[in-house]
Amino acid sequence: MKNPPRPHDLLFLRLPDRFDTGGDWPAWLDAAWLTQAPLVVRREAAPGSLLPVGARGLSRSERCKGYVQRDAVARCVTPEMLARPRLPTVHTVRAGECQLDLPPLRALAAMAPRLKELGLAWGPTGGAGFYLASGLPVLRADSDLDLLIRAPAPLPAWVIDRVLRLQEQQDCRVDIQVDTGAGGFALNEYARGGRVLLKTAHGPVLAADPWHAPDVQREAA
Repeated sequence: MKNPPRPHDLLFLRLPDRFDTGGDWPAWLDAAWLTQAPLVVRREAAPGSLLPVGARGLSRSERCKGYVQRDAVARCVTPEMLARPRLPTVHTVRAGECQLDLPPLRALAAMAPRLKELGLAWGPTGGAGFYLASGLPVLRADSDLDLLIRAPAPLPAWVIDRVLRLQEQQDCRVDIQVDTGAGGFALNEYARGGRVLLKTAHGPVLAADPWHAPDVQREAA
């Protein structure tokens, strides 16, 4: 990896058994699963060469957090790399499991060209990002679409307005998180005014201005 992974990046392992949960793995998780399913980078301060990550299975209840050594990672897929909706390139998509016609991916296809026009650094996360990166059928008809916008500087009010209107036009719930480099917050919460909950590597912080929150260190970029 040329650059340090950032929260929401997906990591494919070359050494699946190096995923450390601090105990036994849950029954749904094994090394065979981690040869095809990526780990997602979590927002947490971790010592040394450890990366804070989480594993997910096929169902919503199958989640597990832990850590992995950097040298166990084969490749990193960022949300920005998944910004253009397309069929997964991996060979794990079995017959009848293509999910591109589900509401979250239809919404992604509709939003993608508009977000590109705004010049934003963005991409899908959550189930949509996981599916596009791996081909594993984790999406459901009632799944949300999770999007990430990386914005190290404050977003102009007109850009926020356009993104929110685009969000409201979709047939499924769209959850948009903004990453400032020091933490992440929900765009809808910011648009309502007042302080927002800024999630940082050292815990949540209430901030009136998430781009200039006091006592928050900028994460590696």
